[in-house]
Amino acid sequence: MKRFYVTIKGEVQGVFFRKFIKNNAIKLNLTGWVKNNKSGVEAVFEGKAMDLHKMILLCRKGPPNANVKNLNFKEETVKNETKFVILK
Repeated sequence: MKRFYVTIKGEVQGVFFRKFIKNNAIKLNLTGWVKNNKSGVEAVFEGKAMDLHKMILLCRKGPPNANVKNLNFKEETVKNETKFVILK
């Protein structure tokens, strides 16, 4: 089990990016959260390493109308999240 904190910048707000993230995280059995911030989107994912790497690739692509310009991630200590949610 691993945990990644991810920041995504570009045209990622107003294009259903958070919903895209949530739907794919659930499909990959990941837990954590996603939310908008001043400069884009940030998220936390917990799960198996292979599934986390798949999620990172999906985040780099985004939904159809998104334009991801920058994505950074770092590993954090696992906190045993129990579900995946969109935060306000």
